[in-house]
Parts: sequence; structure tokens; C-alpha cells
Amino acid sequence: MEKQITVRFPIGAKLIIIVSFLIVISLGSITYLVNYFVSDDVRVTAENTNLDANARSANAVESSFTTLQANALLLLDFIGSADLQDSTEKDASSLYFVHNPDVAAVLLLSKENFMYGNYNLRMVNEKFFIRHELDESGIESFISTERETVEKVFLGEVTILNATAFFEFGMVALAVPRKSQDGKTDAVVIFASSEFLMNSFGQSSTSVSFVINSRADILVHPDFDAMRMNVNLAETPLIIQMRKNNDENRQILFMDSDGKEYFGAYRKIALGDLGVITTVQSEIIFENVRNTTKRNVYLGLAVLFVSIIFVWFWSMSLSRPLVTLTQASAQIEAGNYEIHLVPKSHDEIGMLTQSFGKMSVGLAERERLQDTFSRFVNKTIAEKSAKGELALGGETKVCTIFFSDIRSFTAISEKLEPFEVVEFLNQYMTRMVECVNKTQGTVDKYIGDAIMAVWGTPISSEDPGTDALRCIRAALMMRHSLREFNVGRGGDKKPIIRIGCGINTGPVIAGQIGSTERMEYTVIGDAVNFASRTEALNKPLHTDILITENTYKLVKDYVLVEQMPSVTVKGKSRPVQMYAVINMPYADDIPGAGKNGPKTMSEVRKLLGMDEPDLGTVNLDEDEKKYKIQGQ
Repeated sequence: MEKQITVRFPIGAKLIIIVSFLIVISLGSITYLVNYFVSDDVRVTAENTNLDANARSANAVESSFTTLQANALLLLDFIGSADLQDSTEKDASSLYFVHNPDVAAVLLLSKENFMYGNYNLRMVNEKFFIRHELDESGIESFISTERETVEKVFLGEVTILNATAFFEFGMVALAVPRKSQDGKTDAVVIFASSEFLMNSFGQSSTSVSFVINSRADILVHPDFDAMRMNVNLAETPLIIQMRKNNDENRQILFMDSDGKEYFGAYRKIALGDLGVITTVQSEIIFENVRNTTKRNVYLGLAVLFVSIIFVWFWSMSLSRPLVTLTQASAQIEAGNYEIHLVPKSHDEIGMLTQSFGKMSVGLAERERLQDTFSRFVNKTIAEKSAKGELALGGETKVCTIFFSDIRSFTAISEKLEPFEVVEFLNQYMTRMVECVNKTQGTVDKYIGDAIMAVWGTPISSEDPGTDALRCIRAALMMRHSLREFNVGRGGDKKPIIRIGCGINTGPVIAGQIGSTERMEYTVIGDAVNFASRTEALNKPLHTDILITENTYKLVKDYVLVEQMPSVTVKGKSRPVQMYAVINMPYADDIPGAGKNGPKTMSEVRKLLGMDEPDLGTVNLDEDEKKYKIQGQ
């Protein structure tokens, strides 16, 4: 008898000493160092810096737009102050663009001419358009698109708009009112590059500054795509607060749509009701705090490393056996159960090693038994039986039963040698059973060349309709798989294989049936007989998949079928209706089915190489037959 190992040095005592030492040294040191290095003034300093940057940017923006307006109005006053020659007017505009190289164009519009799409004065900086390879047609496109906004300028309103999308270049349009000599209000539209505005207030490595107009459209932004797409920020938290508050400038803490926290400072500008925004991510603000935390972690790791060196000498008796057990566990997981472990200590690890060795022997015996058992019994049945999940005796369930049969199998087998029959049947059955397994079905039995399968027991979706759909999916998969199987076949030794499938849904008795010496899990009942008889009707109807009315009612919303003539089935008091399955229109994952699958039964017959039947001469009642099923 194998000697039983006793515990001399409990693992618990070892772990208490080691873990206690690590916790006291590591956590105590880290807590002390964190409290020593953390500073409380990082936030205040960063907020003040961000607010100052926003103030500088706002001043630069206000100055830039004010200068744009003043210079343009001065030019127009000069041109309109005297009766100038065309050459003098041209010289004045050229001199203006020399001193204002970032201005693309200046338009003077009177209300009367604007109604007809005309300009009082149109001065274009041709060098600007040539230098940036721009098209002047963007001016007309902008005026046409923003017509309603420009009309408000005649009422004395100043507005600034984003014109980037019209030029594919950073551009803003400043529209201001101007009193004409006759006392009427004209509109002056100034197109200028947004780059000079960006350069005027600059950008920080940590903060981002940008400008929005009265509609909360982005005017100037470091991200060109944001300007090109004319992004509107009206619904962002910072802009909502800015519009809501009556103050001119403030800094708030907000969170963007990605969940990132920012400090945002804003300043309002009276000209055009602009807003200058400067934001900085709080994560950047607290970078110094994180650096302090890193130093604490590094010091803690150093302490922990020293502790690990100390613990290592204590853990050798624990780690080596555990490594051996881990390697053994990996081998068992990979399917290698032939493991021989020898205990080397007299503690809990030694007892675990001994038990682990015994367990591997038991698992090897169980695996051999289950592997052998599953070759003769359905794998699902074998696994559930081994786990004790199959109920003893019988139980009533609503299932979908499937039968398939090879057409003219007797004639085919007479032309083949016995080993050839077995070989081709094994190839055929492998393909068909794979379709059953993929759809959570269970092969009940093989009846010569026929297959009987069931959906709803012992694996069930708890919904008869779902089980029925899975069965039909399996049949459609078989249709496609059989077509692949027939590729390259033809002749006596490799004949073309055609099958018929019968499907019925109904109550059955499912359970382990047989004698005390041999039992098998199967289903019995009238629904099984009906499925068998349904399969036999494929031959006279020239179909490959037939379902009964019971199944059709469950799947009619998902399956494309063709109604067949009714037939009187043995055991039924009235004729029953059959349906030939054409396709599952929404099952694009099934090869040969889905939206690209057949639409009519004629297409199915043509696809499978079957002739069209003369249903007027077919007597289905005479052709109706039944397989002899064990247990029926």
C-alpha cells in the first residue's frame, strides 16, 4: 500500500510570514513617500496659466478682426471720397493688398444690387489666389449659400463666418455694415486667411486655442478638418456654459464626449459675438502629480524587490512543486494523461502532488472509455450520459425529426465492391453529420444509407420553432455539401448521389430505451413515423427537402416553400399537406442559400439535375411508404 503523506510544514504558516513582511514594508513605504512628495498647488498654477493664455489669444483675435475691419473700411472711404480714375482705384486696392497680404478679397454690396446678384465693388487679391492655388468661384458660392446671413448686415449686424469649405483653404469672411454717401447701409464682406489669425495668438504645447462665431461654428482651429467641415460646437458643455453665463470670461472644468476631462477658459468678443476658447486636458495638468506617483512606485518596487529576494529563499519549497504541478496540468489540458508525479515534500503540496497523480490515472481511464463509447453512441449522448445529465426513463418533448435517404442506393451498391460501398458511405455520412452537428442537432441512428436526426432533444433551444429552423438549415447545408461531394463524380464507380429529406415536428417520447443489457437514447412516436413517410414522398414529387404542415406553421415566416399536393398518410384520418423547401431568403451564411439562392422549385430541380414531375399522373397515396425504424 502506498504510504500516505502527512503535513509537517503547513503552507499557510509560510505564506503568513512572507505576505505580512511584504505588506508592512511595501505599503508602509509607499504611503509615506506619496504623502511626502504630493503637492497641492499644481492645479491652481495650471488653471492660471490656461486663463492667461486664453486672454492673450482673445486680445490677439479681437485686434486682428478690428484691424481687418478698419483697413477695409478705410480703403472703401478713400475710393469713395473722390471721383477716382479706374487706374487710381486699382492702384489703391493693389497697395491695400500689399499691406494686407492675408486678405483674399473685399466686396462692397448695396441692398439693391445684392438682390440681383451684383456687386458695387469687387476687389480680389490675385496674388493671394495664385499663391495658394485657389479658385475665385468660391466667393460666389459663399455669397449664394450665406445669402440670408449677409442680408442681416444691411440691418446693421456684424457677422463672421467660416468660408473654408468653399475654398478648401482656411478662410474666414467678416461681414460688416457701412453707411453709404446717400445714408443707406451697405454690406462689406472681407475674405481673409485664417492662418494669420492662428499665428497671431499662437499655440501652446499643452493647450489648444480656437475661435467660434455667434452660431458656435468653428472659425479658426488647429485642426483643418474641423474648419473644412464647419463643425458646430453649440451642444458641447463648455459652449453651453459660455452662452448661458453673462460674464465675459471664465474657466470651467468639463468632460467631452470621449469621457476626457478638460479645463476650458473662454472670453467673449463683442465684434461679431465671437468666443475665444482655450482648453487643456486635465491629464496634462496633473502630469507632475503622476511623475510624483511614478517616483513613489519606483521606490515601492525597490522595496518590493528587496522583499522578493528575502522571500525567494523561503519559497523554494513551495514554488518548485507548484511549477511541476502547473506543467503537469498543462499536459493534462493538452490531452496527455499519462503523468507520473513523485511527492518530494511532506506538506499540503506533497499531498496535492500525490492526489494529482491519482487523478491523472483516473482521467486517462475515463478518456479512453469515453472515446470508445462516443464512437458507437452519439457524442452528445455520450457526454451527457457521462455527466449524468440524461433523465432516466422517458419524457415527452416537442421535437423536429429528420430523415434522409440516398436515391437508388441498392442499384448503386450492386455495382460496387463491399469496401467501396463502405468507403463512399463513410465519406457521405461524414459530410451530412457535420451539417447536423453545426446546427445543434443530434444523429439518432443510421438505417443503412438513411440518417435519422432530431432537434429538440437532448439538446434543445426550448423553442420548437427555433429547433425546426435549425433542422431546415441543416437540410439546406446538406443540399450544398452534396453538390460539392458530387463534383467530379459520374459513372458506375462514382455515381452522382441524390438524396431526399423528410422533416416533421411534433411530440415524441425521448429516453433511454432497450434492455437491461443494452440501451440507447432515442425518440419514438407518431411524429417520427410521419417524418419517415414524408421523406419517401420526395421521389415521386421530384424534390429533395419536404416538410410537413406541422413544421411549416412554425417556420413559414423564414422559409421559402412550394406547396405540394396533399397525400393520405397511413395512420392519418385526413389528407395532409406537404411543402417543398426552396430556400431560406435571409440565411446568407448558408452556402447556396440566402438572397442569392433559388427562388422557385424549378430552379432547385435544375440546380440538382432533377426532372420536373407530372403531378397529374402521380398517385402519392400509392407511393407513400414507411421505413421500419427500431423501436417504432
